[in-house]
Amino acid sequence: MKIEGKVLQINKSDKKGVSKSPINEGNFIEDFGLEGDAHGGKWHRQVSLLGIESINKMKNMGVEGLDYGAFAENITTEGIIVYELPIGTKLKIGETIQEVTQIGKECHSKCNIAKEIGKCVMPNEGIFTKVLKGGKVKAGDKIIILE
Repeated sequence: MKIEGKVLQINKSDKKGVSKSPINEGNFIEDFGLEGDAHGGKWHRQVSLLGIESINKMKNMGVEGLDYGAFAENITTEGIIVYELPIGTKLKIGETIQEVTQIGKECHSKCNIAKEIGKCVMPNEGIFTKVLKGGKVKAGDKIIILE
């Protein structure tokens, strides 16, 4: 397994259930998540990550207009197949240390992408982390698997 990837984009939204918008730099707060993001809080799904590899899969299935954040991911990644990381894996992302807490999620109501083509990658290929050490993260930062 490749042990290093990179951040392509940071995305946030002020409410749940919508696509996230790109921001230049995210301030990730210990035991909370991304400052100003609707998913932040004291729980196990503080930050969501999805690889460009998964987004490209959807593009190859004919879904058009997919921008970073379309799947409501906080961090769009490249170079690591994030959904293959075991729960408990620690990642150094920018200045932060994050721990993988969940792989995939059940979608409570089908998102627009699932409605459009009948499938979404987030339930199987998106992952969630909690922030162990806060700090700044921006596009281009390395993602390093610590253990």
